Amino acid sequence: MITQAVQDYLKIIYKLGRDGKRVNTNAIAARMNVSQASVTGMLKKLSELKLSSYKRYYGVELTDSGKKIALEIIRHHRLLELYLAEALGYSWDQVHEEAEKLEHHISEEFEERMAEFLGHPEFDPHGAPIPTKNGDILERELLSLTTAETGSSVRVIQVSDGDAEKLRYLAALGIFPGTEVEIIQKGPFGGPLQIRVAGSECHLAENLTDQIFIAAQPPDDQKEVN
Repeated sequence: MITQAVQDYLKIIYKLGRDGKRVNTNAIAARMNVSQASVTGMLKKLSELKLSSYKRYYGVELTDSGKKIALEIIRHHRLLELYLAEALGYSWDQVHEEAEKLEHHISEEFEERMAEFLGHPEFDPHGAPIPTKNGDILERELLSLTTAETGSSVRVIQVSDGDAEKLRYLAALGIFPGTEVEIIQKGPFGGPLQIRVAGSECHLAENLTDQIFIAAQPPDDQKEVN
């Protein structure tokens, strides 16, 4: 039976394993804030349902069926985030928590109506790609803002949506997907990053710049990266 818990695990495993590697139980337990025993029990269940391939000490990898369900839930979540922002006026720091509550309960008809209302969007409010109805998703190679070089000018592509307080702070600074950021100076030993945004300078700690993502390679002639 594909329960909400099963869907949550599939979504987390997919996100943790996007580099093609098997995902270990430690990473899953930390992300979901559950015990190792709980993770092991669920992974055995997913394996029985043929939604994942799990081997002790070697980690877990989703099957095609498991990946399909994970991408469907991610599509629901990201469409809901955008719908809440565009149609209902939620701010980008509010939509994640609401979408988490709703993503398991919407019908396919409601999903399609949302997509049509929004013009079949490609990205959610935080810049994350929205999977298509067929289960395809845009793959991009991104790096954190932490890795940007002093003197470079980069464009924000995506921002992590998991911390509402950080999103509110970034919004106050004017940092959203598409924002151009100039790197003025990097503090040593993981010190703060001094940046310039729209003519104003500020300092961002590493635990914040790690949640802001840029293209792995700057686009030629400053062309926009999809």
